[in-house]
Amino acid sequence: MLEKTSIFQKAIEAVEALDPEAQVILLDIISKRLKQQRRDELLKEIAQAENEYAQGNIRRGSVADLMAELDE
Repeated sequence: MLEKTSIFQKAIEAVEALDPEAQVILLDIISKRLKQQRRDELLKEIAQAENEYAQGNIRRGSVADLMAELDE
């Protein structure tokens, strides 16, 4: 944990050493990369759900259907 804190602190110091305009650009780049990572994760989850649905591992129904099944 100490090593991660040290790396994080070094990253903060490196960013603070940049001029304000460069910090804004870096923030924009990081924001876009995080959004892309989330998109990639969602695409993987969608592909997995589609695969499970194709294999018949997912059932469809209403909340009432779910509650009835839980009562069984």
